[in-house]
Amino acid sequence: MNFDRNTITGLLVFALLFFGYFWWTSKEQAASRKEKARQDSIANANKPRIDTAALKTESAKNDSIAKIKSGGAFQKAAVDSERLLVINNNVLEITFSTKGGQPKKVELKKFNGLDTTPVKLASSDFDKIDYAINTSSNSSTYISNLNFHLDTVLERSDKSQFIVYTLKPDSAGPSVHHQFIIRPDDYMIDFTVQMEGADKLLAQGNLNLTWQYKAGQQESDLSFERQNTQVGYIEDGDFDYHTIGRKSSQDFDKPVKWLGIRQRFFNTFLVAKNNFSSGRIEWIIPADTSKTVMQSIANLRIQLPVSTSVSVPFNILYGPADFKMLKQHDMKFEKLINLGQGAYSFVRPINRFIVMPVFDFIRDISGSSLGLAIALLTIIIRLVISPLTYTSYLSGAKMKVLRPEIAKLKEKYGSDQQQISVEQMKLFREAGVNPLGGCIPALLQIPIFFALYSFFSSSIALRGQSFLWAHDLSASDAVIKFGANIPLIGAHLSLFTITAVITSFLISLYSMSMSPDQSNPMMKYMPYIFPFFLLFIFNRLPSALTWYYTVSNLITLGLQFVIQNYIIDHDKILAKIEQTRKKPKTKSKWQERMEQMQEQQKRVKEGQQKNRR
Repeated sequence: MNFDRNTITGLLVFALLFFGYFWWTSKEQAASRKEKARQDSIANANKPRIDTAALKTESAKNDSIAKIKSGGAFQKAAVDSERLLVINNNVLEITFSTKGGQPKKVELKKFNGLDTTPVKLASSDFDKIDYAINTSSNSSTYISNLNFHLDTVLERSDKSQFIVYTLKPDSAGPSVHHQFIIRPDDYMIDFTVQMEGADKLLAQGNLNLTWQYKAGQQESDLSFERQNTQVGYIEDGDFDYHTIGRKSSQDFDKPVKWLGIRQRFFNTFLVAKNNFSSGRIEWIIPADTSKTVMQSIANLRIQLPVSTSVSVPFNILYGPADFKMLKQHDMKFEKLINLGQGAYSFVRPINRFIVMPVFDFIRDISGSSLGLAIALLTIIIRLVISPLTYTSYLSGAKMKVLRPEIAKLKEKYGSDQQQISVEQMKLFREAGVNPLGGCIPALLQIPIFFALYSFFSSSIALRGQSFLWAHDLSASDAVIKFGANIPLIGAHLSLFTITAVITSFLISLYSMSMSPDQSNPMMKYMPYIFPFFLLFIFNRLPSALTWYYTVSNLITLGLQFVIQNYIIDHDKILAKIEQTRKKPKTKSKWQERMEQMQEQQKRVKEGQQKNRR
């Protein structure tokens, strides 16, 4: 198509008309919207005014009437005002409320939240333990709608505090008592529900209990905290759990001993000493802006004998996810701590019987610096696997000695990769070299890494502990902040992640210098690609883990240099290889299968080449 002057002029005119049309249309639409808004404003101004204050007053009045009516024989309790009581036991500060006769707010005195105030595990009106009772022959209500009377506050001889809240009718009739025992320095409290006239308060002995719990954000990385938040339970004697992002509910058809929620470093458990007979729990993950990790509602059923007097014992534990503390209660609470779960459950014994005892011992002797304790733990781990490490480096040294001969094979067979592989295997067998000998320490590092990943992600001892530039070893050291979320990286860059990536890259460079030349481009560049991927994997992990990885890499570089230059004698290795070549060889079954496979592939390739000719 030729664009002469007339054509260009026509196109310009058309363009002007086109844009002019849309400009005029948008102007008309704006004017129309403005006029409509003006008319709507006039219409709204002419509407009769609604007294919102009167509506609120009327609504409150109706709610009050409904509350009094549902209160039945407990109408005074339905309209009484709420009163609070604060109890301390050195580790907990519990604010009790007459509304429902239960804890309203619980703070952990030895741990601080993001706002530097004590961690709160129950702090909203949503958090409560509730159940319905019959208040008259044709009405019922939940105990959270009724105000109990504070009956007893007593410090006993063992320094425990005994508290009783009582719900009594306006005149003679059934009553409810909530008894609590708070022991010194104990995160678990005893909670007992006693009913007099239970046959009238409950229908057929069914106590349908509702436990509502909102887990507020406690750590700086909300998404990572959610990834490490779980719902756990003991059903029919067996422990099980669900990570909140993978499921949203769980039904219980068998007896349940306890139900617990762990949000990485803190947990709350509700225990029925005589078991819940059945139930269901549901949970949701609110929007990120809510600063709420999760919100759950559990409906649990307890079948009681139809009797005038019943007693239902519970325990409630508000506390840190501390393995030793939880294990002392002998209820399998500690199983909810992620020392290795799901596909990685095989590392749990490593953490339970090796990493934790060794780390605790090192922490005791190294003082308050947990960064130093991690470095010492890394050194001990490397010393334990040092025999395998030496074997790996020795195998690498042998491979380096054979590089000239491997180069001759490549020169002899050119582009015939299959024949080069066959001859290379023969060379390794004659020299007594295992090409996979260097893989064993790398494979051993995998369960160690997963074990430490679980341990460092769940160890509350690391929370809030600083080291070098990291303010919190349990979180990533966000030294460089971008101010915006970058795909795959996030909103920050961790300095310990950078040191881990750089040292991994140096190890790859050194390892490539010790290995035979790779003809496969992917295999050739894979050692360089791996450290690059670590940048995206490690950046949001706890700085304790990236610090461990950095120290481990530095030890690896040091060992490689010392062993290769001062311990391994390459001349002796070459002489030993020559001696090994002169000895008669016995093939292993694996070598026989590999050679058979290679020979078969060679024959297939030769056949294909003949057919092409």
